[in-house]
Amino acid sequence: MKNCYLFFVLMGMLFPATVFAQHQKNTDKNSIVMVVGKPLTRRDSVIVDELFYQALREKTMENGKNAATLFSQVLEIDPANAAGMYELARIRNSENKDEEARQLLEKAVTVSPENEWYWLALAGNYEKINDIPKLENVFKELIRINPEKPEYYSNQARALVMEKKYDEALSAYNQLETRFGKNEESISGKQKIYLKQGKLDLATKDLEQMIRENPMETRPYLQLAELYNSNNQNDKALKVLESAGKNNPDDALIHLALADVYRDKKDYAACFNQLKTAFAFPSLKIEEELRIISGYFPKFPDPEAKSGALELSRIVSVAHPEDARAFTVYGDMLVQNASYVQAIPVYKKSLALNDQTYAVWEQVMRLELGENQFDQVIKDGEEVLSLFPNQAVANYLVGVAYAQKSRVKEALSYFKNAISLGNTNKDLLSQAYSGIGDSYHQLKDDKQSDAAYEQSISNNPDNAYTLNNYAYYLSLRGEKLDRAAEMSRHSNELQPNTASFEDTYAWVLFRQKKYAEAKTWIEKAIGHNKNSAGLAEHYGDILYFLNDTALAVKYWKTAKQLGGNSVALERKINEKKYSE
Repeated sequence: MKNCYLFFVLMGMLFPATVFAQHQKNTDKNSIVMVVGKPLTRRDSVIVDELFYQALREKTMENGKNAATLFSQVLEIDPANAAGMYELARIRNSENKDEEARQLLEKAVTVSPENEWYWLALAGNYEKINDIPKLENVFKELIRINPEKPEYYSNQARALVMEKKYDEALSAYNQLETRFGKNEESISGKQKIYLKQGKLDLATKDLEQMIRENPMETRPYLQLAELYNSNNQNDKALKVLESAGKNNPDDALIHLALADVYRDKKDYAACFNQLKTAFAFPSLKIEEELRIISGYFPKFPDPEAKSGALELSRIVSVAHPEDARAFTVYGDMLVQNASYVQAIPVYKKSLALNDQTYAVWEQVMRLELGENQFDQVIKDGEEVLSLFPNQAVANYLVGVAYAQKSRVKEALSYFKNAISLGNTNKDLLSQAYSGIGDSYHQLKDDKQSDAAYEQSISNNPDNAYTLNNYAYYLSLRGEKLDRAAEMSRHSNELQPNTASFEDTYAWVLFRQKKYAEAKTWIEKAIGHNKNSAGLAEHYGDILYFLNDTALAVKYWKTAKQLGGNSVALERKINEKKYSE
């Protein structure tokens, strides 16, 4: 066993047991400590082997704790067992015990300084704890062990850059290029160093050479233009890109780069023209186009930003006619530009290409409701619910369409479906219960109507539509007038200057016999809607109880001229007195 001991002593002499050079008695905490083995008996060797393979089995079975215990026992018997150190370090690393892992790996590389895997593991540890000086030296060792791995040179160079050892980093990149030839990584790395050193001429040198060697290759032009543009040399960037464009006029990336340069020169018209040119090429990936369009969003609601995004999205739909996303974004931009009718068929083209995007279906239904296309809402709603049966909003929208067609039973069914599916969405629940309240009111079931309105308000006390309708129906019945007044007043606070809401409050006040206040509010309502027969008739009713019969009759007649044709209105005009 003397030979075993001698082996480790000799190895320590041949390979300094540090990542940084150190003296044997160095107590610097950054130093790697020499590990010296002890003589092992034959029995010890057998036990170590047995424990090691047991540990590997436990590790394979993902019993990390048992494996760590066994590897620790290996090291108690054989403190210079590099494989045990490495395996235990990996376990400690997975447990985020970085310091213990580091110590084990530093010992492992002193025992087996030629083991590439141990050095790589140590590099990962140093990188994790951001110990850059040690990391740099690890890559020196890795280059010594395996000089045919280009990534070791580039990693060493990056570490040197982080230490601001720029000349040494350049030397590392040059060493990489000498052995493996120039590549984008080495050229880019050197450029960054030259720019940090303020040497733009050297940063551009390699790219200019690449262009001379292969003038049809686009990428060096783009990189060179970017270097010039980012260093405030816009005119040089333009010349480079114009030269590239002569060789490759159909390269969309060149036009995107030109757009960047023109934007930096604040020539926004030229920038936009270059974007349009680039977008027209199908070769430009739609993901890139969508990214650029999304850059306009923060500028909304600026009209120029909206119109620009709209035009670009239109071009996208032409360049990518088989991609549903192209029509979705075009539809979105039409909506942003308030072109709601035009957006509907565009969204439907998107759905024809891909009907699995629920959000597009919902947007179509909302737009169709806004255009009073109730039959189409019902048709599309039934189709989308066959694809997405658990969508509460879709059920609600179909319910609204049926309600608008006075098909009350169908409306109730869909509103109730929405409630059963949307029980966490308070706003949706409030709207659905409101629809149920309206429906039961049409069926003259006041009890269920009131109960539904109360549920609507409990889910959203600020649902102005519910507050207004519920208050108005109570006023018509002459019930709970104080509650009706409170709700109507709140609805007007939520949505001021809304004629129908002001009319409701005026009518509640009328039913409370507060005629002077009622007159104030009905005049507000008429100020916001002068062509309503209902408002004119209510104004006449209020004036009558304020003892201004002549003016009351005048407004009743105005109501008739505006389309009012109820029996009660005829009686008021003929008898010149209020009649319900």
